[in-house]
Amino acid sequence: MQTIDFELEGTYVELNMLLKLTGLCDSGGAGKAIVATGAVAVDGQIELRKTCKIHAGQVVTIDDVEIHVLPDSR
Repeated sequence: MQTIDFELEGTYVELNMLLKLTGLCDSGGAGKAIVATGAVAVDGQIELRKTCKIHAGQVVTIDDVEIHVLPDSR
Protein backbone atom coordinates (compact mmCIF):
# COMPACT_ATOMS: atom_id res chain seq x y z
CA MET A 1 0.00 0.00 0.00
CA GLN A 2 1.29 3.44 -0.94
CA THR A 3 1.29 6.07 1.81
CA ILE A 4 1.07 9.82 1.23
CA ASP A 5 1.68 12.32 4.03
CA PHE A 6 -0.36 15.47 3.38
CA GLU A 7 0.33 18.59 5.46
CA LEU A 8 -2.69 20.83 5.96
CA GLU A 9 -2.58 24.54 5.27
CA GLY A 10 -5.20 25.71 7.74
CA THR A 11 -7.61 23.69 9.85
CA TYR A 12 -9.19 21.41 7.20
CA VAL A 13 -9.34 20.48 3.53
CA GLU A 14 -12.42 19.31 1.62
CA LEU A 15 -12.25 15.66 0.62
CA ASN A 16 -12.56 16.25 -3.13
CA MET A 17 -9.76 18.86 -2.99
CA LEU A 18 -7.55 16.51 -0.97
CA LEU A 19 -7.74 13.99 -3.80
CA LYS A 20 -6.76 16.72 -6.27
CA LEU A 21 -3.94 18.15 -4.13
CA THR A 22 -2.39 14.72 -3.62
CA GLY A 23 -2.46 14.06 -7.37
CA LEU A 24 -4.98 11.22 -7.23
CA CYS A 25 -7.26 13.04 -9.68
CA ASP A 26 -7.01 16.00 -12.07
CA SER A 27 -9.63 18.33 -10.61
CA GLY A 28 -12.01 18.93 -7.73
CA GLY A 29 -14.86 17.82 -9.98
CA ALA A 30 -13.11 14.55 -10.72
CA GLY A 31 -12.58 14.16 -6.96
CA LYS A 32 -16.32 14.59 -6.37
CA ALA A 33 -17.05 11.91 -8.96
CA ILE A 34 -14.65 9.47 -7.29
CA VAL A 35 -16.17 10.09 -3.86
CA ALA A 36 -19.68 9.59 -5.27
CA THR A 37 -18.77 6.05 -6.38
CA GLY A 38 -18.07 4.98 -2.79
CA ALA A 39 -14.38 4.33 -3.50
CA VAL A 40 -13.09 6.59 -0.70
CA ALA A 41 -12.94 5.77 3.01
CA VAL A 42 -12.20 8.18 5.85
CA ASP A 43 -10.93 6.56 9.04
CA GLY A 44 -12.12 3.18 7.76
CA GLN A 45 -15.68 4.25 6.88
CA ILE A 46 -16.94 4.77 3.32
CA GLU A 47 -17.47 8.51 2.80
CA LEU A 48 -20.03 9.77 0.27
CA ARG A 49 -20.00 13.47 1.25
CA LYS A 50 -17.91 14.97 -1.53
CA THR A 51 -16.85 18.10 0.34
CA CYS A 52 -16.66 16.75 3.88
CA LYS A 53 -14.02 18.45 6.01
CA ILE A 54 -10.87 16.41 6.55
CA HIS A 55 -8.84 17.40 9.62
CA ALA A 56 -5.36 16.59 10.89
CA GLY A 57 -5.07 13.07 12.24
CA GLN A 58 -7.54 11.55 9.81
CA VAL A 59 -6.64 8.83 7.31
CA VAL A 60 -8.19 8.74 3.84
CA THR A 61 -8.01 5.53 1.80
CA ILE A 62 -8.67 5.09 -1.90
CA ASP A 63 -7.76 1.86 -3.71
CA ASP A 64 -4.26 0.96 -2.51
CA VAL A 65 -3.35 4.51 -1.40
CA GLU A 66 -3.53 5.76 2.19
CA ILE A 67 -3.35 9.52 2.84
CA HIS A 68 -2.26 10.57 6.32
CA VAL A 69 -3.39 14.14 7.04
CA LEU A 70 -0.84 16.02 9.14
CA PRO A 71 -1.33 19.28 11.05
CA ASP A 72 -0.21 22.62 9.64
CA SER A 73 3.40 23.10 10.76
CA ARG A 74 3.33 26.89 10.44
